[in-house]
Amino acid sequence: MAKNKTKKIITAGLLVIEAIYPRADRRDDDRVRAAKHKASSEAQKHMNAVYSWQKLELQLAANYGPGDLWVTVTYDDAHLPKSRKEAELRFKYFRACLQAERKKRGQEAVVHWNAEHKHEHEDYFQHKRWHHHFVLNATGADYDLIRKCWIYGSNIEIRPLKLDKEHTFEAIARYMCKESRDKPGQRSWSYTRNAKHPEVDTIRVENDEQVQVPKGALELQVSSYRDVHCSSRVIKYLVPGWDSTPKHRAKRRGKPKKR
Repeated sequence: MAKNKTKKIITAGLLVIEAIYPRADRRDDDRVRAAKHKASSEAQKHMNAVYSWQKLELQLAANYGPGDLWVTVTYDDAHLPKSRKEAELRFKYFRACLQAERKKRGQEAVVHWNAEHKHEHEDYFQHKRWHHHFVLNATGADYDLIRKCWIYGSNIEIRPLKLDKEHTFEAIARYMCKESRDKPGQRSWSYTRNAKHPEVDTIRVENDEQVQVPKGALELQVSSYRDVHCSSRVIKYLVPGWDSTPKHRAKRRGKPKKR
């Protein structure tokens, strides 16, 4: 059978996005060629990471899973940055401390973070204040270490990363990219150099090839396009075993007293 379809697979840790769409053939007439182009464009629209949050979603999925950490750290009045540059320098110091402590234990620190200041930050003072959200790989002994390295305030929120139909990498990525940028072209998030990247594979497949969410996987999104000449389909899911017990469970500690 002729291989007149393309199958594209993006694998980012627990997250997989698959698409299948028609390939143009020199024997196609103008109507069929136009239909195949439309079907292909519809599939690519759902596959391409155009927006900042889409790129971050894939980055987060490639590096983290259930049991890793979702953290918010806020500056107190005594250490409140006067600019984004100052906030980034202070967070850089925090990361250096975290990485140094992890290195002593033979462990890595993988971090994806942002800096925000344009909206009211809950659970602290009711006005706009510089703070950072970040995701960190868990090792099982992280709560005290984070509080040791964050020397700029006592307001620290640490939660184990949770994944299900409502709590997704997309939701975290959209949240971290919610603030408008201070200037055009400014990056809204960043990551450590040791972070993994998603893998992309594109192959030619036979005309009867289909993409289906595997048994035991968590379906996140299915998009289909069809007309009289051809069709395309895109699926997004968490792989079977996505809800397995995490390798490291971060041990909780009581909240420290306000300094």
